[in-house]
Amino acid sequence: MLLKVIVCCGVWSVVLSSSGLISANKREPRTVTLSRTLRTDRQGQVRSRSRRESWFGASNFAYCRQPLSPSEHRTLDFNTHETGFHGDDGSSFILTWVGDGTGVILVLSTISAPLDSFYEGGSSRLYRSEDYGKTFHDISHAINHTFIRKDFGVSAGPGNSKQVILTANVPITKTEGGVIFTSEDTGITFQSVTLPFHPAQPITFNFQNPNYLVAISTDGDLWLSLDFGNEWAKVHDGAHSFMWGANITLYFSFSPRGTVEPDRRGELYLKRTKDLGQTFTTIAQNIFSFGYIGGFLFTSVMEKLESPRVIYVSSDQGDTFNKAQLPSASTEQFYSVLDGDEDMIFMHVDKPGEDTYYGTVYTSDDQGILYSKSLERHMFGGEGKSDFTNITSLRGVYLTNVLDEDGGIRTVISFDRGGEWRRLEKPENVKCGVNVKNCNLHIHGEHSRYNNITPMLPLTDPTAIGLVIAHGSVGDSMSAIRPDVYVSRDGGYTWFCTLKGPHHYSILDSGGLIVAVEAHKDRQINSIKFSTDEGQCWKLYNFTDHPIFFAGLASEPGSKTMNISVWGYRPEDDDQPMWVAVTIDFERLLTRECEEKDYVYWLAHARMGEASETNGCVLGYKETYRRLRRQSVCRNGRDYVVIRKQTPCPCTRDDYMCDYGYYRHENSSECVKQADFVEKKLELCVHGVVEELETLGYRKVPSDKCEGGFIPLRRVSTGQRRCGNASQASTISPHPEKPVDSMMVIVVCASMGVVVLVISVAIFITVKRMTRRRPPEYLFSALRLQDDDQCMHPGPDSQTSSNRGSYQADSDDELIQ
Repeated sequence: MLLKVIVCCGVWSVVLSSSGLISANKREPRTVTLSRTLRTDRQGQVRSRSRRESWFGASNFAYCRQPLSPSEHRTLDFNTHETGFHGDDGSSFILTWVGDGTGVILVLSTISAPLDSFYEGGSSRLYRSEDYGKTFHDISHAINHTFIRKDFGVSAGPGNSKQVILTANVPITKTEGGVIFTSEDTGITFQSVTLPFHPAQPITFNFQNPNYLVAISTDGDLWLSLDFGNEWAKVHDGAHSFMWGANITLYFSFSPRGTVEPDRRGELYLKRTKDLGQTFTTIAQNIFSFGYIGGFLFTSVMEKLESPRVIYVSSDQGDTFNKAQLPSASTEQFYSVLDGDEDMIFMHVDKPGEDTYYGTVYTSDDQGILYSKSLERHMFGGEGKSDFTNITSLRGVYLTNVLDEDGGIRTVISFDRGGEWRRLEKPENVKCGVNVKNCNLHIHGEHSRYNNITPMLPLTDPTAIGLVIAHGSVGDSMSAIRPDVYVSRDGGYTWFCTLKGPHHYSILDSGGLIVAVEAHKDRQINSIKFSTDEGQCWKLYNFTDHPIFFAGLASEPGSKTMNISVWGYRPEDDDQPMWVAVTIDFERLLTRECEEKDYVYWLAHARMGEASETNGCVLGYKETYRRLRRQSVCRNGRDYVVIRKQTPCPCTRDDYMCDYGYYRHENSSECVKQADFVEKKLELCVHGVVEELETLGYRKVPSDKCEGGFIPLRRVSTGQRRCGNASQASTISPHPEKPVDSMMVIVVCASMGVVVLVISVAIFITVKRMTRRRPPEYLFSALRLQDDDQCMHPGPDSQTSSNRGSYQADSDDELIQ
């Protein structure tokens, strides 16, 4: 499996708008992009960045710190490996892990310079490691010392693929086609391929068969390859954007030649091919943009000239479309799919008005048609950033921030997939100011990272049950001054302050090990903190005698590894900066394999004082997990598997979301009718027919498995009236359209009934005008500025006895961009 990780950022990000596909960047949590920002004075000495970050200041915070024993220090020294990339003047490094547990890492060094200088003799450097980054070898000769693109130069095969594609940076005006280098053996060897076109964006793999590739050229042609890039065929012209669907289904928008700004005018066509370009079907027309997530296909449409835009959705791969029951959006508004799977979609709808910076979150039914209001005043920045976060370490948990009427930014959390939202409780080891009336914990998200308030997003992993690491502050609203690091071990119900000030952090060994490095941009670092008790206590290890300017943390995909790499740079003897990688192997420190006695069984979502019959019930069932005891110092290992037991629950109001036309007040379980639906019939347009909904205001949450108990009335009656937009019906020709160029299909293999989840987060269907720019300064203009120390941890003497003392970090890195 070739995987990529980006430090402090990394997700699927597909942005669609009135000008078509803005970006389609696959930033997986397996690619690390490290950049170096330096300046040199007249003596040639390396200096720090000129801007001093606001979070640094005097602090009297004392976290629980345990000393390293002499034997632990010797073990870590023996298993710490430093590599200096002498003579490499690259301004950025791109790290890519290849395979699962292979230890293979490819590192691409690139430099910023005019394009012509690349082609006339400039080159990239390519390094390869086979031991998790402990040693590297220069293999630039394998790609003929060719310069590789910095923006989308590395494409990784999906799943357990060992395939890699490097895209050369070739001047369009000097060559007829681009050049790629392909490898099928984790980068041991590469083959050079001259393309018949110049790619305009990353070459994209099919999810089930990585030999199937698709790309759009700089002149708008859609190209396909069925043999991992050796041969290519043009299958359509005028393409604007594309996305793989289920199996080998491919969707793309296009416009006829000569059409003026069809994406801004809503004149795009949406086509589908199920046979790799042999035939095509036009499934929608007059669209602005489209997106695919969790088996749902969305289109943004203006039904009539100068009318607001609406969303149409298909749950059958584009055979039929239905109008989503959502508020319409004017040209100054936008829709954003925040998250979704095959059961439900979270949709943000922008608030009407100029530069409101917030909107409403709606949740869908299992067909993606019917939407209910979930959260009001959900903050969404003008730069396209949302704090909406899926807490993957515990089922059903989501966290985000709201922009309240007083201008304060506050964090809310849902434990039942958006059914109910509540504030975070203040950690017990944190104090609020004397004049603070409502003291809660507020978590920094993408807005804070984008504005350099925090260096990382909240971090979770499905194998580290209940564990959440995030930057935050306590008070009546969020503070922009010196965020601290907080940890929850029960999925967000309770928190404690663990480290003072901003840090980079990572999860290793399925949560048995956490590591952290202080986030300093104005001075060098030489130490790493680690914890073996989920952040309760920390040990400090100095990993080098020669400090470095920190660039990023990098670890193998997932959280099973026990190797962590600290990347940075320091001046060489000639005063030029040198890239440095320090890899620490904690496996030799935690040598004992965990036994059954090291684990405890934990009922998730359980609360004190609740009835035993319903305690822990979320989405219709209880889950009891086996997880590591906090006091156990042992190694989960690569073979660790999460063990859980599920028990069904009786239905209660908590198993229901508010139905279409209803909403639930914050901290309330009762659904009340929206003001604009009072005295109105609830009529829906489904499959071209008007349906009347009779409801008490509740519908079961998609994927909820409760049995019996509370079952409210809900009935749908179908009338005879027709409805809908005829332009959204699939126009299926009895004689399917042929591709532009004929194309030999060697293998067509479709897996039965498997729906590929194309995107897990962050598909934006943006319908605002592209000429409009929202200023990002507002984001923290209303933030409370406080400089008091909030974390009050006991010293090690008053700490409960614990023999766990190792900590390691995993670069999370799923950020919306």
